[in-house]
Amino acid sequence: MRLPDAAHDAHPWRIHDLVPDFTVEDVWALPVHGGADDFQGLVELMVSSDPAHATSLPTRVLWRARDGLGRTLGLGRIAAPAAAASTRSIPGTHETSLAERLPEDLRGTAAGLEFASLPFTPLYRTDVEFAAELSNPTVHGVMHLGWVDEGRGLPERRRYEGRMAVLVKPRGRFGELYMALIRPFRHAIVYPALMRQIERAWNGRARTAPTAATPTDG
Repeated sequence: MRLPDAAHDAHPWRIHDLVPDFTVEDVWALPVHGGADDFQGLVELMVSSDPAHATSLPTRVLWRARDGLGRTLGLGRIAAPAAAASTRSIPGTHETSLAERLPEDLRGTAAGLEFASLPFTPLYRTDVEFAAELSNPTVHGVMHLGWVDEGRGLPERRRYEGRMAVLVKPRGRFGELYMALIRPFRHAIVYPALMRQIERAWNGRARTAPTAATPTDG
């Protein structure tokens, strides 16, 4: 499910114009598939996710351990909603938020979205993209979701796949060392468990969705 960085870089996402100074840390194909109108369901699923209470014990343990470490060492929490707007500058800039870089047509598009249990702040959303940012003492990061046309079938029956990319700007040498330290744990334990959790939630959503004959707002 992990993809090369090129899978994100080659796609004409709007996020590219906002973060040319960020590095792609991870790209994942999500176990999520649907029609053209199903992307907002993926956004809602991710915004409401709570890894600290995941069904996977290793994920819960690691997530809570990192949260406790963050409280103790001042690294920033990862199991709590974002607090007030960060006063930390994005490394190498005078900006405190990527919202300052948003073009006019993307401003306000994520209004009304709020993460329930993760320290991300929504930036923007379109029919096929969603981005949110995180700022803590180790890194300024972005979670980007995309809805990719799989290129099969008639246009009206095209299937799409969810993608997730993580882009970062570490805060100096300490931030770089921290990211390198946690990378093996993320790839071997946290992300695989997270993918299984997303798959279960998405499939459960599909089973409880209204039938085609039932009126729905999509």
